[in-house]
Amino acid sequence: MELNDSIRNIKGIGGKSEKLFNKLGIYTVEELLCFYPREYDVFGKIEPVSSLTEGRMVIIEAVLKYVPKVSASGNLKSVRAVFKDASGSVTAVWFNMPFMAKMLRMGTHYILRGRTVNRNGFLELVQAKILSRQEYANLTGRLQPVYHLTAGITVNAISKAVRTALKETDLNGDFLPADIRKENNLVSWKKAVCAIHFPEGKEECIQARRRLVFDEFFLFALALGQVKKTKNKIPSKYIMSKNAMPLKLAGSLPYKLTTAQQAVWQEIQQDMRSGNVMNRLVQGDVGSGKTIIALLALLMAAENGFQGAIMAPTEVLALQHYETFCALLEPLGIKTGLLTGSLTAAQKKKVYAQMASGELDIIAGTHALVQDKAEFKNLGLVVTDEQHRFGVKQREALYSKGNEPHMLVMSATPIPRTLAIILYGELDVSVIDVMPEGRKPVKNCVVGTNYRPQAYKFMQQEIEAGHQVYVICPMVDESENMEAENVTDYTQMLREKMPPETRVACLHGKMRPAQKNSIMEEFAAHKIDILVSTTVIEVGINVPSATVMMVENSERFGLAQLHQLRGRVGRGDAQSYCIFMAGNNSKEVMDRLSIIGNSNDGFYVAEQDLKMRGPGDFFGIRQSGELDFKLADIYQDADILVAANKAAARFGDKDIMELCKKHDKLKEKIMSYTGTIFL
Repeated sequence: MELNDSIRNIKGIGGKSEKLFNKLGIYTVEELLCFYPREYDVFGKIEPVSSLTEGRMVIIEAVLKYVPKVSASGNLKSVRAVFKDASGSVTAVWFNMPFMAKMLRMGTHYILRGRTVNRNGFLELVQAKILSRQEYANLTGRLQPVYHLTAGITVNAISKAVRTALKETDLNGDFLPADIRKENNLVSWKKAVCAIHFPEGKEECIQARRRLVFDEFFLFALALGQVKKTKNKIPSKYIMSKNAMPLKLAGSLPYKLTTAQQAVWQEIQQDMRSGNVMNRLVQGDVGSGKTIIALLALLMAAENGFQGAIMAPTEVLALQHYETFCALLEPLGIKTGLLTGSLTAAQKKKVYAQMASGELDIIAGTHALVQDKAEFKNLGLVVTDEQHRFGVKQREALYSKGNEPHMLVMSATPIPRTLAIILYGELDVSVIDVMPEGRKPVKNCVVGTNYRPQAYKFMQQEIEAGHQVYVICPMVDESENMEAENVTDYTQMLREKMPPETRVACLHGKMRPAQKNSIMEEFAAHKIDILVSTTVIEVGINVPSATVMMVENSERFGLAQLHQLRGRVGRGDAQSYCIFMAGNNSKEVMDRLSIIGNSNDGFYVAEQDLKMRGPGDFFGIRQSGELDFKLADIYQDADILVAANKAAARFGDKDIMELCKKHDKLKEKIMSYTGTIFL
């Protein structure tokens, strides 16, 4: 088989299976081989029941002690069974698996593998798998791949297809020159692809991942080099000399800009007056006041007769920008529009016409701004908000809507400056590192699950004081629908724990966009008291009355991501709190969480995150979601990023062209990072 062959060529994949693979974005053999595991499952030793601690995946061998009990709560059915070994007993729980009650036999020895959870002070083994002695012997000590799934497809189905593809495809072509591989101690591409799916051990997995991460960073650096060439000191058609309106607006605000905001605003003004196209990144912690700086820049563009656009990652955030801008700019005669995917066809048509005619000065929107029908009359400034939620490609798409407009990119992701200069190499970097006066720092605490009753009591006190609460749940199980089930189960449990008048709702990634937007809007309108959510709320919602965030199993998140989540509270005048609840209270876990517990400085947290993560310190493939990489993590892989950038810097146009001639797919891969015309 060839890499670009359809997956239908793989034995065992028929028409029905092909559609399921397509849902995962897999159409070709290469896309299947590059569909890397999201993490690995490691089968350890059998443990005595008495040694179990919460928050871990464990294996026990025990006898069924009592007849299993079946119960139901709403749509959720559960089976509970008590198992005993020589050291003690533990309850195993299965949700929505009623057949387990009939399958289990009294007095029989079972090998069970599941995650330990603390419920009301007692440990339970949740969704445990029952293994035969032979299965356990075969799996002990091996790393089993775990893939992202969709309904109807299993990890076994993906593993089987990958094994077949690896056997029948020629993987000997390697685009990376031998000297670079040798210099950076990298295995061949063939070995890396085989080992990332089915590693013999942890070390082989680390080496495979290192090679594939290097590839991603190397191609990204080559692509970025092409973007730089097209953007360095381009003469601008949008020279902006007037700035009376921004001065007037800044003077009318109920607060004074911080020294950091003023310095960044000066840099932006100089860029837009310089005669060259601005390409600037503004990095600032959550709540540091980036939005008002963007607004001043957009107002300056409007005053000089040009249109401005701001692209946000969610409809709720786009709507909040629109409402804020309308309130501040209407008195100045500036007209703002809103363009999002959920508008009706008639509403979109009207906005398109207003944009094309120049009737709208500023347009706030989502990805809808880069659709073919969205055209501007004279787009002079493009702002992208929460940069790490957009790839370079999407920025380029909006940029191409104008005739080389000024570009302002905003990011609350606390990337250390050394890495930011590499990742955003085509951009000038500004930092807002001072928080506005009067903003109260979030009070943090890192606690074990025994603190949960006190946390619930505290949450209720805050709700009674007129405030709102977030509860964040991670994905913690192999179940295909665990993200949805975990959050909905937790929501149901919380409704039972809290007073009946407490309004509890849930939010997760498996909901449709319209449903997610509706829930976030209700929370923003204070129609919900507690929002139980996965990390989908990490960006895109600004609720000043939300004063408490509790993160369940906080050890499962990277520190930088925890900091991003924490940024959802502390946005109003009231004191805010963040409770980091650890399901595993080992010294290593608590030491790591104490970093974020003791500091609200995102850049400090990111630096410490870099120091604490070693290249071998993983069993999840990827910790953070910044940028468009499949495997690479800018924190965990900082050393590889620097090495790949250094290697790419040695390549001139001729070198890249030679590489592309030898490997037809290479040009396509480089282009995929930017979407720009390459060479």
